[in-house]
Amino acid sequence: MMMTIQQQVKELPRMTGSQAVIQSFMAEGVETIFGYPGGAIIPVYDALYDHRDKINHILVRHEQCAIHAAQGYARATGKTGVCIVTSGPGATNTITGLADALLDSTPIVLISGQVASAQLGTDAFQEINFLELTQSVTKWNCQVKRAEDIPEAIARAFYIASSGRPGPVVVDITKDAQNGSLDFEYKPVKFIRSYQPYADIDNNQILEAVRLINLSRKPMVLVGQGVILAGAEQELKEFLEKSGIPAASTLLGLSALPSDHPQYVGMLGMHGNYGPNLKNRDCDLMIAIGMRFDDRVTGDVSKFGINAKFIHLEIDPAEINKIIYADVPVLGDIKQSLPMITERISKADHSDWLNEFKVCENIEREKIIEPAIAHNGAHLKMGEVVDAVARQFEDAVLVTDVGQQQMFASKYFRFKRTRSIITSGGLGTMGFGLPAAIGAKIGVPERDVCLFVGDGGLQMTLQELATIYQSKAGVKIILMNNGYLGMVRQWQELFYDRRYSFTELMSPDFEFIAKANHIAYRCVEHHEDLEEAVRQMKQTDGAFLLECRVEREENVFPMVPAGADVHDIRLE
Repeated sequence: MMMTIQQQVKELPRMTGSQAVIQSFMAEGVETIFGYPGGAIIPVYDALYDHRDKINHILVRHEQCAIHAAQGYARATGKTGVCIVTSGPGATNTITGLADALLDSTPIVLISGQVASAQLGTDAFQEINFLELTQSVTKWNCQVKRAEDIPEAIARAFYIASSGRPGPVVVDITKDAQNGSLDFEYKPVKFIRSYQPYADIDNNQILEAVRLINLSRKPMVLVGQGVILAGAEQELKEFLEKSGIPAASTLLGLSALPSDHPQYVGMLGMHGNYGPNLKNRDCDLMIAIGMRFDDRVTGDVSKFGINAKFIHLEIDPAEINKIIYADVPVLGDIKQSLPMITERISKADHSDWLNEFKVCENIEREKIIEPAIAHNGAHLKMGEVVDAVARQFEDAVLVTDVGQQQMFASKYFRFKRTRSIITSGGLGTMGFGLPAAIGAKIGVPERDVCLFVGDGGLQMTLQELATIYQSKAGVKIILMNNGYLGMVRQWQELFYDRRYSFTELMSPDFEFIAKANHIAYRCVEHHEDLEEAVRQMKQTDGAFLLECRVEREENVFPMVPAGADVHDIRLE
């Protein structure tokens, strides 16, 4: 009988620390790494050379993009994303990506090279105190100075990154530790005494949640990304179908529930749908499942769900009562706690309450959605482009950058199955989209990956088009080119008397740039050409850049002004 890679790893002889890094990866089942080599990490790259048949390394063009690509990979696959970078600027370039991963609860293991331990604190070439720098943007970090400590450090890193509320971790390894030797033994970590990723579920809180749900007349479920992270999509459906409760989603919670589910009422928050924002005040019970009450969801916290009691199902105790007081906090893994509630609640019919959301949906469709996707006016509109792509790419993974196209795409795309949206939520990182789409496509090559990006966001990480060429990642890129930093311009229009201060963009010729990176390209400016252009993109093997010249001053509505009551949502 053939041994598994994990079994083979256990029988390996004495080796270098850098070889131990790679063997530890293989013991954890790592198949893909994103990274960029440099002096302090060369030993690890040298060890990786001997395992190119087992581990696929994606050479990005900037270290920040290594993290974003790993995020896309992790969120598309449910696995932990892995990155390798060198010391100094290689390491510091990852800070934004680590912060993004922390706020969006994405499991990442970053291995950073470091100068030799004898040089620490001497301001050696490319030395930086990376532990201190990353303390606030990681779930956990450590520095390894001895070869024999590498396997345990990496095992801990993978366990901490992926368990409980996921997040990024950093293992900083000195060059002498990489070059040192050890008798290799790898033991996956399943328990750390000082770390408790899963709280025991309080049965009394379950019973109190059941009581409130059974008494409620106008309840609403708030679906967060925690449902996806817990793999609790089926448990959510079973709860909804028994309770009959309307369900709205946060931005990162999208696709946990299919878009056409009869109880799905839309997206929450600043640019969310009319119904869940307007009906916020009428709710008598809000059931938050795996979400953290971000300010873009709540608006004015003092008026959010002002007539409702709150049940909060959450894995991270730090989120309980942080922003919204929970009348019933249910701490623990929602894949376990939610079925405990479902089992005990009474079957209910909230169809009259659900119909109130449908009235709001009809108003929004008439006033906003239909005009946004209509084929009229002199120029293409963003909603029209999203709708055309969504109709031809029915089961794609949606990746977005940040800005107006992010909101249009998130609202007008259609989701059939989970893990179908990858976007930067908490940090709102422009430039996230392109590398994240590369990671997603490498993670799920069998699915179409559609990236919606603005002309501002694309230029922030434009160099990664070369990564697409080298890695043969067949990403379909839909560039919404309006010649502005669109979301900032919208705020300047609405709240700063149209004082468009430094938001107009002059962009390069994207056709030449696409061709320089061997990527198929087409530009579309007119309604009558859109459907055929999307069809061409769909039928083209490999990557495609579809540049859509859209209206220059189109705005995203509905909109809740920053800090306002979500009930005061604007339709225009």
